[in-house]
Amino acid sequence: MSLTLTRNQVRRVDQLAIERYGIAGIVLMENAGRNAADVIRDVFGPTGTAVICCGTGNNGGDGCVIARHLHNAGWTVSLLMAGDPSRCTPDTTTNLGIVRAMEIELVETPEADEQSAVLRRVEPDGIIVDALLGTGFRGDVRSPTAELIQTINSIPKRGVVAIDVPSGLDCDTGAASNATIRAELTVTFVASKVGFAASAARPFVGRVEVVDIGAPRELIDEVAAE
Repeated sequence: MSLTLTRNQVRRVDQLAIERYGIAGIVLMENAGRNAADVIRDVFGPTGTAVICCGTGNNGGDGCVIARHLHNAGWTVSLLMAGDPSRCTPDTTTNLGIVRAMEIELVETPEADEQSAVLRRVEPDGIIVDALLGTGFRGDVRSPTAELIQTINSIPKRGVVAIDVPSGLDCDTGAASNATIRAELTVTFVASKVGFAASAARPFVGRVEVVDIGAPRELIDEVAAE
C-alpha cells in the first residue's frame, strides 16, 4: 500500500527537513517544482503551452519554479500571479523575481476581471497548472480565487495539472469546497495525501503522481509512523 500523509505530517516533514537536516526551504521548493515539471513533460509531451496560475503562498512558489523549468525545456509559458505580489512568502518572492528576470510572460494582479482575461487566452491544446492553494487550505475559497477556479474549470483546454493538491480540496478529508479545481493530473509532494483516497475526491484529483522534494526518506518514514 502506498504511503499517505495528512497535512500536519507533510508540514512536519518540511519543518524537520529544514531544522534537523539544514535543508533550506527554497531548496525543497526547487526540488518540488523541478520534479513536477518533469512529470508534466512526461505526461503532456516534451514541449507544449502552459499557463501557470500561482497564489501568494508557497504553492505559488512551486508554480514559479515549474514555469522556469518548462520554459527552459522549450515550452511556451505564461504565469499569472493571482494576488498581491507584496503578500508572497519569502521563497515565493525569490522565485517570482527569477521569473521576472527571465522575462517569462507574467501578469500580476489581484483583480478578478484581469485574471479571467488571462485564462480566456488559453489555447484548446494548452494546459493550465494550478498552483493557487496548497495543502493548508480548508473551508471555503474566497473571491476572487473562487471565480478564477470556476473559470479554469469551464474554459476549453487540454488539461489541468494540480500542484500538491487541487485548489479548493481539503487534503485530509477529500471534501470539495465551494470552488474546486477538477484536475486531470495531480502532482503531489513527499507522499499522497489521505483525502485523495476518498470517493468524493476522485472527480477532482485525476491521476496522482508523487514526486520527491529531497527530504530524507528516514524522516518521511519517521513522521508517517507518528
